[in-house]
Amino acid sequence: MDVDYIIVGAGSSGSVLASRLSEGARVVVLEAGGSDLLPYVQLPLGYGKLFYDPAVNWMYATEPDPGLAGNRDHWPRGKLLGGSSSINAMVYIRGHKADYDEWGAAAPGWGWGDVLPAFRAMEDNEAGADDFRGKGGPLFISRNRKGLHWLVEDYIAACGEAGLAYNPDFNGAEQEGAGTYQMTIKGGRRNSAARAFLRPAMKRCQVITRAQVTRVIFEGKRAVGVEYLRDGELQTLRAREVILSGGAINTPQLLQLSGIGPAEVLSRAGIPVLVDNPHVGRNLSDHQGINYTWEMKVATYNGILRPWWGKAFVGLQYLLTRGGPLAKSINHGGGFFRTSADEPRPNMQLYFQAFSTLIPRNGERPLLTPDPFQGVSIGLSNCRPTSRGTIEIASPDPMRHPKITANAFSTEKDVAEMLLAVKYLRTIAAQPSFARWVKQELRPGPEVQSDEAMIQDFRERSGTVYHPSCTARMGREGESVVDEHLRVRGVEGLRVCDASAFPNLIAGNTNAPALLMGWRGAEVIRG
Repeated sequence: MDVDYIIVGAGSSGSVLASRLSEGARVVVLEAGGSDLLPYVQLPLGYGKLFYDPAVNWMYATEPDPGLAGNRDHWPRGKLLGGSSSINAMVYIRGHKADYDEWGAAAPGWGWGDVLPAFRAMEDNEAGADDFRGKGGPLFISRNRKGLHWLVEDYIAACGEAGLAYNPDFNGAEQEGAGTYQMTIKGGRRNSAARAFLRPAMKRCQVITRAQVTRVIFEGKRAVGVEYLRDGELQTLRAREVILSGGAINTPQLLQLSGIGPAEVLSRAGIPVLVDNPHVGRNLSDHQGINYTWEMKVATYNGILRPWWGKAFVGLQYLLTRGGPLAKSINHGGGFFRTSADEPRPNMQLYFQAFSTLIPRNGERPLLTPDPFQGVSIGLSNCRPTSRGTIEIASPDPMRHPKITANAFSTEKDVAEMLLAVKYLRTIAAQPSFARWVKQELRPGPEVQSDEAMIQDFRERSGTVYHPSCTARMGREGESVVDEHLRVRGVEGLRVCDASAFPNLIAGNTNAPALLMGWRGAEVIRG
């Protein structure tokens, strides 16, 4: 064998795996994209410029979705070192502890009591160490308390007036409440998985960029290496173990290209069936989100980020101080709430943005060029959707994108709870601390009042909040793709370690649990 481990994908999980496994083994990381050392990658608010950039983005699109009024949803995924942690909004949320208890029920060793020590060992939280937070680990996490727009405080106060109390730490003892989000930002720069984990490990392991893996090589039913395309040349690399860390889309695609997946999907694409596993590419889970937008009587970030002189000012501010709006994610505030008292834990997540982007710009998510009026948005997404989609290869060509069927809002439960949630957005906006600054509701607008109109609105305007997961999930035999040791069922020498292996979708942003998969996964693999 050429090396001990081949890690396919240098994203959130793969970067952490490479860092930890290379401490005592020969590791090669194969990444289809290129370097993360790019200005808009390092600039926190620059992620809007990466949203439609094929140089760093896989630029996936779903099939037309009846649940989204027939729209095709744009699914950006990172195609560079750090993966989606290099193009995301940098919100750091672990998820509810009950989510991990469900993980542990499906896969022993992955319950809350197992993952909490891993989180604490991985983290260097600016807030300091306690029973829930870690200090001294490789991943710096900002408290995100300074330099926020003043409207954040009034948003939090309005949530309190609407019955949602202040929560100082969504990663602490309780998730429910309103507050500000912790961020993977360090020194005014994005603190991606590549920056925190992979680059410090490059002296111990080999990282090959622009190398797209086309299939896993098997001898019998044992994985012995991979085939990959680089500079137009097909190459092979052999290893004792192959670990797939390509994420919720690339990993099931690569499994299917290698003959592991639903037999009817493989046969239709002309791929010989090595293992007929109907769960590969199935169980696709994702959070769906929508924004409500208001025009305000007071200045928001629109007024400073849109004009040329404002851009010059915040640019100079960033260069001189590493502060200002460019040094932040736009999601300054947020929270978690329950749409019904019958819900055992929060089932909706909030995002407060002191700016708005109703007017689109071609080929860009206009974070750096917002609307020409003073606007704010409050967004939300469902935490535990019951709708499920699929990832299926449509061709034996590894360079062709797989077919993504999201099936958003395909269950009555998802529709019903989203209707309650958007009504609660208006309840928050109607509270005195927020309402005193509102000039008018712009989207969806006051004419949208009936249940039918609100449902039609969120079908037309909702979309992914970029958290696809569970397409090669870990769990019990007969209902999963990998076991609790991340080993792909039916073969040897092959594992999956990324968001595709989540047993279920956690309540919150998925970067933190994807990093956890790498950290805890390395412990499992070495063990």
